Amino acid sequence: MALGRTTLVGPRRPSSVLLSGERTYGATVGLGRLALRALQVTSRWSGEEHLPERGPALLASNHVAYPDFLFVGQAGLARGRRLRFLARHDVWDPPVVGRAMTAMRHVPVDRRAPAGAYLAARSLLREGEAVCAFPEAGVSHSYTVRALMPGVAALARELALPVVPVAVWGTQRLWPLRREAHEPAPRPALARGRTVDVRFGPALHVAPDADLSTSTAALGARLTGLLEELQRLPEHRPRPGEQARWHPHHLGGTAPTRAQAHRLDEVPRTAVRPTWGPLG
Repeated sequence: MALGRTTLVGPRRPSSVLLSGERTYGATVGLGRLALRALQVTSRWSGEEHLPERGPALLASNHVAYPDFLFVGQAGLARGRRLRFLARHDVWDPPVVGRAMTAMRHVPVDRRAPAGAYLAARSLLREGEAVCAFPEAGVSHSYTVRALMPGVAALARELALPVVPVAVWGTQRLWPLRREAHEPAPRPALARGRTVDVRFGPALHVAPDADLSTSTAALGARLTGLLEELQRLPEHRPRPGEQARWHPHHLGGTAPTRAQAHRLDEVPRTAVRPTWGPLG
């Protein structure tokens, strides 16, 4: 299959390996659903018509908590797609987890040397897979869309693929973030009855001669719009007078402002700084 200027066909793994990986994917999804059922989590998604049902698909999601991939992946399954995620390389450190991540064809990202992840993602897209990146390269402690890495825009430009923006919100109440840099990472919260929303937006097209910083800024604006749509839903807003550390400051919560979160966010130097969202 040819798409744009790049032929999106590459070498495929042996069918037995692929079958084993898909079984691992299915088992992992099943375990995740059991955990969500135990916590009585309401998981919702919208805009899934923007995700192509077949062929290569490049997605970019915001990142507010460690379980984001679980809910974005579940929304992808509703469209018949098993998403391949780009994730921090240290997720692969536990041997059992690492083998499962590799079997499911997820991609480890070393932020100090991201070229390998770029090439792996490009290979998956050329095979017709749906690949989802978290271009913030880490969770946002302000719960706004922070600085973005330009890799997604680069992939879209090279492969002539549109980018499907994805917003996820509500996961931060399942797994809170630390408040100070010296604190250990908090454990998952076990409160029942939370709601998590995922929203897909219209695809963003990147021209063959597009400037990567400009295209990345456009992606940041798209993600911000989608995210704030979810954050403004009545069921996601704090009660009057509530000290809502889980909600962004500019929308009435008590999370750190973008400036205050700077000491907590570990942003790579090559990231494109925000021209989108709240100024402070």
